[in-house]
Amino acid sequence: MQFNITNGPAFALLELDMDAGDQVQCESGAMVSMSSTLTLESSIGGNRSGGLLGRALSGLARSALGGESFFVSTYTAEKGPGHLALAPPVPGDISAVGLDNEALIIQAGSYLASSDGITVDTSFSGLRGLLGGEGLFALKVSGSGVLFLSSFGAIVCRELAPGERTIVDSGHMVAYAEGVGMETRMVAGTGGFFKRAMTSATSGEGLVMEFTGPGPVWIQTRNADAFSGWIKSLLPEITNRSSGQ
Repeated sequence: MQFNITNGPAFALLELDMDAGDQVQCESGAMVSMSSTLTLESSIGGNRSGGLLGRALSGLARSALGGESFFVSTYTAEKGPGHLALAPPVPGDISAVGLDNEALIIQAGSYLASSDGITVDTSFSGLRGLLGGEGLFALKVSGSGVLFLSSFGAIVCRELAPGERTIVDSGHMVAYAEGVGMETRMVAGTGGFFKRAMTSATSGEGLVMEFTGPGPVWIQTRNADAFSGWIKSLLPEITNRSSGQ
C-alpha cells in the first residue's frame, strides 16, 4: 500500500493506493472517495470478531470513553487494486506514523486511520488525564503498521531525549509514545499553591501536561476549545424578551 498526504497543513487529504487484499480501518465518515474495487464493512468499535455484546462494549468504550465514533469503517481491496481518499472532519493536518510492535496514546478525535496489523483500543488515563482535560480514558493504538493522526492545525513532533522534559497545553496534545512519562500540573511551577493557581488562571493556560523522554510527543498548532471560544465571543448576545414588553 502506498500513501500520499496532500493539501496540508490546513486542509490535508490522505490518498491511499491499495494493492489487492489490502485493508484500511478508519473513523466513520472519513471517506472522501473510493474506487469501485474496494468494499466497505462497518463494525462496532472496529472489532469484527467476538459476540455482539463484546463488540457493543468495544464501540461504547471508543465513543463514550475514548471520544471516537461508535462505528468504524474497514475498506478492503477485495476486487483488485484501488484508490481511497480520507479526510478528518475539521481543518488541519494529517501525519503518518510507522509502528513496529509499538503503542501510542492518542487524544480524542486525533485518530484518523490505520493499516492492517494495528489495534485500536481504550486506555485508562486516570486522574492525570481527567485533570489535563483529556478525560479518564484515551485511545491506545498498538501493533505494527502505519497509523494516521489528524489534528486541528498543523502537527509537530517533538522527539524527547532521555530525561528531557517539555510542557504542552492539554488542548494542543495529539499523541505520545507509550513509555513517555506524563504528569498533569499547573503551568506555574514555583511558589505556593495560591500563587501557582493565580498564575495558571490569569495566564489562560490552566493545567498543562509535562512529558519526560525518551520518546516522541505530537502536538497540534491550534486549540479547538480556544477557537470555539473565540467564535462564541464574536456572536451577538441574544436576549429573551416577552411579547408584552
